[in-house]
Amino acid sequence: MGDDGSKFEQLVEDFSRIFDIRIDVDAIPWDNVNEKLTTAVASGNGPDVMQIGLSHLPAVVDAGALADLAPLTDAHPNLAPGRFLDSVAPDRLNPAGRMLSVPWISDTRVLFYRTDILTEQGLGEPPATWEQLRAYATKLAARGKGAYGYHIPQWDVPLPVQFIWQAGGDVTDASGKINLDTPEFRRAVDFYLSFYADDLVPIASDFDQTQGFVSGATPMLISGPYLATALTEQAPELAGKWAVARLPGAEASTALYAGSTLGVFSNSTKTEASIQLLSYLTDPETQLRWYALNGELPAVTAALNDPALAADPFVRVYVEQLADARPLPVSSAWDPIGQKMLSALNRIALQGANPEATLAELHQEVTDLQQ
Repeated sequence: MGDDGSKFEQLVEDFSRIFDIRIDVDAIPWDNVNEKLTTAVASGNGPDVMQIGLSHLPAVVDAGALADLAPLTDAHPNLAPGRFLDSVAPDRLNPAGRMLSVPWISDTRVLFYRTDILTEQGLGEPPATWEQLRAYATKLAARGKGAYGYHIPQWDVPLPVQFIWQAGGDVTDASGKINLDTPEFRRAVDFYLSFYADDLVPIASDFDQTQGFVSGATPMLISGPYLATALTEQAPELAGKWAVARLPGAEASTALYAGSTLGVFSNSTKTEASIQLLSYLTDPETQLRWYALNGELPAVTAALNDPALAADPFVRVYVEQLADARPLPVSSAWDPIGQKMLSALNRIALQGANPEATLAELHQEVTDLQQ
């Protein structure tokens, strides 16, 4: 997915030479992924092997588009569940007793902060707790007109979910159903809304988080590695003036895991060759080579623990955060529920909707969507 086709062709050159299997690589822009996957499922004519973002995984699984690899993995120890990060091991992401996909790349969220601005304000170390995050944001917002302490993207569904996890809760109950009617959810909501109530975050819907960070208007925010790439490319003058840290927490410091998996299309006639490719791609050496080629972090624990990665202080933070990162629910019910949750929070924060009534309506909608 994306614009990584030529780099992926480099990655699999050795595989083709060793196994005498030719690979035709088709790079699909992320904006076209839903359309392509829907068409492939409807026609029954998909790729042998496909990359699947975790946000797309529930729909692809529900459509029956992926082959069950469980009976074939004994001969390929690279695919054993214990080799991957616990939070996204194949036996956690897949229906019981089946293996429909294996982790491919890791992505998580960390705290980005402007070291120069925090230092100017006497805030040497990054905030490590919710209380410190609020205190830092309050002091940073007091710098003057147009200054804020933090940024909450109004489109970011995972951000309040991370707060729920950090409050010690979850968005699913013991039966696997999505349930937001919990004390931890309310604690997370109160924390989330407090930044709006105290004017610590911008309220413009079109506020650009990258430019806000570059200008210093919002010197702290939670984002993924893509922001680091944008800063390096768009604001080289900020080199040495920003850094990343693990997320501030309450009961925990849990972050979002938002990587990609790999699966074999259910109608593929080349299942054994596809399994061989998956085994190759999940080998630690291959995972590290992909990081060198494309900057995407491994999902295999042995590769993440490689000293070469730990030597980079920025990467070290990502790796440490991945040890406490979780994916959103692998459920087709989650996407509409997540959007309704975010809409409810935005109505309270931006339109002054009554919190009690709005949240009660949300909880009823969550129940109705899972009937």
